[in-house]
Amino acid sequence: MKQWHLLFKTREYTEASIIQGMLEENEIPVQVLNKLDSSYLNFGDIEIYVPAHFKELANDLLQKALLN
Repeated sequence: MKQWHLLFKTREYTEASIIQGMLEENEIPVQVLNKLDSSYLNFGDIEIYVPAHFKELANDLLQKALLN
């Protein structure tokens, strides 16, 4: 089984979706784990995971995207 690396946490669906799309565009596998409480959206996070061997590339892409 692959080792997964936690790349990013957010509470915003749109932000998670944009990051997921950017990573998939660059052919990086992505797993999104939604831990937001369905009743109280201020509890929990949406977590984005990538395979450990894509960690550096995914971090670089994420930093470039966040700077723009």
